[in-house]
Amino acid sequence: MDSLVQTPVTTSAEDRARALQPLLDAHGAEMDRRRELTPQVVEALFERDMLRLLLPRGLGGQEIHLLDYCKACEQLAWADASVAWFVNQSNVSSATSAAAMSREAAMTAFGGAREGLAWGSRHNMSKAIRVEGGYRLTGTWSFASGGRHTNYLGAHSAVQNPDGTPHMRHGRPDDRSFVFKRSDAKITDDWYVLGLRGTGSDTYTVTDLFIPDGWAPAREALEERQVTGPLYTIMSTLLYATGFCAVTLGVGRRMLETYIELARGKQSRAATSIMAKNDAIQREIANLEAKLSAARAFLHEAVVATYDAAASGTLNLDHRMRLRLATTWGMNAASDVSIASYRAAGTTAILDANPFERRFRDAMSASQHLQALPPHLEMVGRHLLGTENKVQHL
Repeated sequence: MDSLVQTPVTTSAEDRARALQPLLDAHGAEMDRRRELTPQVVEALFERDMLRLLLPRGLGGQEIHLLDYCKACEQLAWADASVAWFVNQSNVSSATSAAAMSREAAMTAFGGAREGLAWGSRHNMSKAIRVEGGYRLTGTWSFASGGRHTNYLGAHSAVQNPDGTPHMRHGRPDDRSFVFKRSDAKITDDWYVLGLRGTGSDTYTVTDLFIPDGWAPAREALEERQVTGPLYTIMSTLLYATGFCAVTLGVGRRMLETYIELARGKQSRAATSIMAKNDAIQREIANLEAKLSAARAFLHEAVVATYDAAASGTLNLDHRMRLRLATTWGMNAASDVSIASYRAAGTTAILDANPFERRFRDAMSASQHLQALPPHLEMVGRHLLGTENKVQHL
């Protein structure tokens, strides 16, 4: 384990992400083909310490402001969505886990610049049995984004007693995340998908794997928080949402810029002049720019308000709902921009050799994520109306 970063961090996360863009552009098609990041890209992420952006400073991380994190994810996604997706997934997973783990375990897992964390979504078919000194974990999880490039995987599960009854902790059913070595899991190579192919989000299985207490954080339990700070008060779900929204904004920006560049010189066979002189296209490009910029501004405003409230101890449900609205609406608005840019390019967009096709697939795959689903908007609407509401994913 290297407890020190290989290159001192002297520039902002956003600047480091922007500096990576030429490399990501050059390797994008190959990462899509391989269904994982190339070794050169993985090494570049390590060298620039891009997997510890949110990790607590006391553990060797950078613990940057959430707005700075947004901007870094957006810059990465402008060049390659799969890289940005992995960076967000790993950063949030490792940081929120470390904040609730024993210091020894957290330093072992995440103390080095070459460490990350990947895991799949929670479900109700796993089993974590409480035993002396830890847990016995059994289950299969999918969507371990970037798991081919991390030494550690994680999994979420409700905990039960040996007799099958729910294990109670802090007056409620115990629900935990479990961190373990990738080598302890059986990996199933099943990541054959429309977009975000480079994330290599495989399925993995563990059977009766012993997880020590120190490696089983209850990430959302404030009672077990080992590290305080705004990021760890906001907690994992909205941190994931913030990063993934930034990813879609980066993809949308690249698609729109590519559309504009195309329109400056292309002439449709059905038109009498180049696209740039078409009134309808001029109007569409202006509207798309406004939509994307509005989504970005809303996200940044909600991020700053939520972060500041968390820092001052005044974070409340209104802040969380507003950030939920900004992230969900932003992901869908950015997807709309990507779709419109793809359609406007005509047959140019369908060719592998042109920059539309792969990014369109990435945008469509990102838009299907839980964080972008309409029920979140319905929940926020009920909150604003003051009607009976089931609050979740905050």
